[in-house]
Amino acid sequence: MRQTLDFFLNDWLRVQTLTQRERFAEHSAETFAAVLDTCEKIAADKFAPFNRISDVEEPRFDGERVHLPASTQAAVKAYAESGMLAAAQDYAVGGMQLPCVIEMAANAFFSKASVSMGAYAMLTSGNANLLMAHGTPQQREVFAKNEFAGRWFGTMCLSEPQAGSSLSDIATRALADGADFESDPLGPRYRLTGNKMWISAGEHELSENIIHLVLAKIPDAQGKLVPGARGISLFIVPKHCVDANGRLTGQRNDVSLAGLNHKLGFRGTTNCLLNFGEKGGAIGYRVGAPGEGLACMFHMMNEARIGVGLGAVMLGYAGYEASLAYARQRPQGRAMGPSGKDASSPQRPIIEHADVKRMLLAQKSYVEGGLALALFCASLVDEQHTGEAAAAAQAKLLLEVLTPIVKSWPSEWCVEANSLAIQVLGGYGYTRDFPVEQYWRDNRLNMIHEGTHGIQGLDLLGRKVTMQGGQALLALAGRINTTVERAQQDERWMGLGHELAAALVQLGGATKKAWSSGNPEAALANATPYLQAFGHVVLAWIWLDVLLSLGGREDDFAQGKQAAARYFYAYELPKINAWLAVVARCEPLCRETKDEWF
Repeated sequence: MRQTLDFFLNDWLRVQTLTQRERFAEHSAETFAAVLDTCEKIAADKFAPFNRISDVEEPRFDGERVHLPASTQAAVKAYAESGMLAAAQDYAVGGMQLPCVIEMAANAFFSKASVSMGAYAMLTSGNANLLMAHGTPQQREVFAKNEFAGRWFGTMCLSEPQAGSSLSDIATRALADGADFESDPLGPRYRLTGNKMWISAGEHELSENIIHLVLAKIPDAQGKLVPGARGISLFIVPKHCVDANGRLTGQRNDVSLAGLNHKLGFRGTTNCLLNFGEKGGAIGYRVGAPGEGLACMFHMMNEARIGVGLGAVMLGYAGYEASLAYARQRPQGRAMGPSGKDASSPQRPIIEHADVKRMLLAQKSYVEGGLALALFCASLVDEQHTGEAAAAAQAKLLLEVLTPIVKSWPSEWCVEANSLAIQVLGGYGYTRDFPVEQYWRDNRLNMIHEGTHGIQGLDLLGRKVTMQGGQALLALAGRINTTVERAQQDERWMGLGHELAAALVQLGGATKKAWSSGNPEAALANATPYLQAFGHVVLAWIWLDVLLSLGGREDDFAQGKQAAARYFYAYELPKINAWLAVVARCEPLCRETKDEWF
């Protein structure tokens, strides 16, 4: 994996050029490599050996406290001490001012080693990053800085038992705490009451405090909640109350654990039902203006979606490497033809069988293509924040349209990679003697984390490709056509360039036909097949662009990349025909099927 990661960063994305920008001027290719080396070692020493323990020794609540394995405490402590919680932050707040693409690449090692133990850090970093962007100076000083230091950890509290993904229907209430609620130095102070469900890292004792970011609604003058997303505000709700200087007051806030959810995978991360306000109201401090909560939270959610996609990739990568190692040493079967009928002849490793190679090539195309996609999106974050005005504007557009893809595509196809890894191992794949079944269970949750496929598809077809008159889609098409033009100059890849160009035209045509109906409900009924097709076109583009960066290399490493790309074009890209066909004709079957027919 490390060789591929280095190739993507250095040869394809050319991250070393970022050091020419003022923000990253104190870095070099050597410091980037040193960060990756450090994280790779911590992941190998503190996370990977204990991944199975985190799975079998699930979080346990004894009525007073949640128990986790000691290895989880040691792992998250090592991560915090590495400084990675503040990796991309300013030097002034204790950060390293690393590019986002390097931060994501470094975090890939932790996702691969133990995604469930690494989740505590990912959530904390995203929580603190949100406060740095939207919090007051005092909120940044007290809450964000303590999270970056690893003293406190963080969560995001959106879903509710009755609302799920329909955030506009949340019922958690926030009432002004006294007549002087606006004068609290930590921000306007409220009392929150309600319930939150599916809260990852919502209760533990890995840090001395937990900082919950909670979506809630402020009632109007008549005591009624404002309907829809316009009424949602965002609040900081610490587990333990703190003073204006960040010192614990010794008072437990009115936040209680109602129960732990026991999941298929990600068992090492506590997942909680939290009650706010059982004893009168949990103290919370508003972030931003009333009614701006969802906009603020999306800052964290969009960043988290790249992280979820990368996590899905790395679980797929772990399964790929495990099944590859197994296939190389597992003897079974003999060669086809007369010589294979001799039972006394030696069996051959299963990697020599064409169907096993098919499964390994599929995994390689998914996980390496997914890794390239996640790193590319992270590089767009850097471009948006530090590039020249025109480049930054285009990066913003590209991120808008690619965020649903970077979250959803790996979380579907890298789960498929994990399924294929189990298949390569055969019966052993279903046992706990090998790790591939855990990788599949852990990865299956990523299809739901940070928005289901249905939600991502609606976002893509319903908003992203139509926003600003289709400017985001045009920006992506421009980048894809640039790659096609480069491929046409190289006879080795000219054919793939033609296939990609045709796929792009087909995608554009289906997009127009879907919306030409004039009926949004009809257009969006097939948003998920659209998402799948869109993702496959993007991955075909990514793979072709990667091939062009190989230059004239023909070593085994380059041949492997070429084989994975050719597999994707031969076996995967043709799938868009079926997906886009139902989109283009606004296939009504799913929309018109009646409840009673089931």
